[in-house]
Amino acid sequence: MAKVTIDGVEYERDTLSEESQHNLDMLMMNDQMIRQLQSELAMLQTTREAYAAALKASLVAPATPEAGLGETFKF
Repeated sequence: MAKVTIDGVEYERDTLSEESQHNLDMLMMNDQMIRQLQSELAMLQTTREAYAAALKASLVAPATPEAGLGETFKF
């Protein structure tokens, strides 16, 4: 039998009500989705840093201060 600990109390999954089992399943599914999204976010942040570095490397310094005006990005 599978056991689950909630607030320091151990329960046998099979003894939980259907509603409690459903809520546990939904909680576990949400936790899995959060971990997946956190992983995707980490990947996107790494990719963003790589694009920012590539952009910086490809830029030519403006000849005059006016030439540098425009949208500002923080890296």
